[in-house]
Amino acid sequence: MTYTEEWVTARARTAYDQGQATFEIRPERSALLVVDMQDEFVRPGWSPYWVPAATRMAPRLRRLVRHCRDVDVPVIWTIFDDTHLGLDRPHALRHLPHADTDWRRPEPTHVWAEMGHRPDEVLIRKPSYGAFYDTPLDTILRNLGRDTVIVTGTLTNYCCGTTARQAYERGYHVVFGADVTATDDESRQEPELAVLRKGFALVLKADEITERLRTPTL
Repeated sequence: MTYTEEWVTARARTAYDQGQATFEIRPERSALLVVDMQDEFVRPGWSPYWVPAATRMAPRLRRLVRHCRDVDVPVIWTIFDDTHLGLDRPHALRHLPHADTDWRRPEPTHVWAEMGHRPDEVLIRKPSYGAFYDTPLDTILRNLGRDTVIVTGTLTNYCCGTTARQAYERGYHVVFGADVTATDDESRQEPELAVLRKGFALVLKADEITERLRTPTL
């Protein structure tokens, strides 16, 4: 068979738009990652890094958190914080437009109170976008016996997307929440989901994740 440009383009487009990974989601093998739902990004008007779409989707994410607790799926929270005097952070960040304000955290940051983080749930303070970068997340997941991560939170195309890629590279099955992630420019949401859908993750809405955790199917 000769593969024409039209054929390969159509195949790629179908995978970006409609592709679905085929692995099973089992509650006893899964963990929910709630990425960076912190004051800086979710508390309305509190910082120049506020993500309004994250504030809007927070109630839906809280419902997913509650369901995961009900079915004994561990909930692991992360926050993007100032750790180790900033010496563990990639220094290139200071040269990028993402860091173009003088705003600084007035104190060590917290999960936004509205999210309901519990003291008996792991909280990881991370120095960069991906939740696996210089953190104990991989060890924690392996000690829990979890090989599937459900990625939620903000920002879709920064911390969430990077975490999904890092998890994929470490051999995890990745589920990515299409409507329980959010970014600062909503026109960037679907392009990131398309890339993840084709090459890194099973992209599902929150109600689909909930249903599959109830009744795992291929």
